[in-house]
Amino acid sequence: MSKAAVFRALHRHRPPGDPLVLPGPWDAASARVFAEAGFPALATPSAGVAACLGYEDGQVPADEMFAAVTRIVRAVDVPVSADVEGGYGLAPKELVERLLETGAVGCNLEDSVDGVLRDPHEHADWLAEVRSAAAGRLFVNARVDTFARGVTDPERAIERAALYVAAGADCVYPIEAPPEVLPLLRAGIQGPINVVAVPGHGPSPAELGARGATRITFGPGLQRQATRALREIAAGLAQGASGLT
Repeated sequence: MSKAAVFRALHRHRPPGDPLVLPGPWDAASARVFAEAGFPALATPSAGVAACLGYEDGQVPADEMFAAVTRIVRAVDVPVSADVEGGYGLAPKELVERLLETGAVGCNLEDSVDGVLRDPHEHADWLAEVRSAAAGRLFVNARVDTFARGVTDPERAIERAALYVAAGADCVYPIEAPPEVLPLLRAGIQGPINVVAVPGHGPSPAELGARGATRITFGPGLQRQATRALREIAAGLAQGASGLT
């Protein structure tokens, strides 16, 4: 079975309270840590990778993002899905080819550009082209940005999700959806739902699963938590060094 098939199978028939948890590595070293901990698959966060490469979120050149994903995929044996933001303006066929060259088995694709929601019908058509070009070789996670862009009515997210699922998306991701609306989203959306969890805050992955999440990602949360830990280590080192002078 191919890694893409393994990854797709991980999303199927998940009981409530047992979502697929996908840590987000930002480089090869963090990917190895997560894989060695026993996670069956990983999903890169664009913001975490951007921070690792010295860019603001959304500012990483496409070539650098694909190179970073390639290094992460090469470092582990488990399937890796890649957050490639809005697709970097690439035509669907080229986007798919670039992703497959990295070794990724899936992709996260946003439905807003520069903070503005795309027309959902046009985006659905674009997703259908991506899905067709991928021919089953990529698991397409279609991000729904309504909540992130200030549209709080869950029905708007459900409407977009329906279009994206009809276009062939394997999973939808209503980013920043409040936990309390997850049961409503679950009732109105066909197929897997991706929900972001915040490490150490809010509902746990199991609780989010019980509310309707099929899979859990963390955005840049794990990279930022690691940075805070490193900052504390650095502060301790600096304090110790100053005490020696």
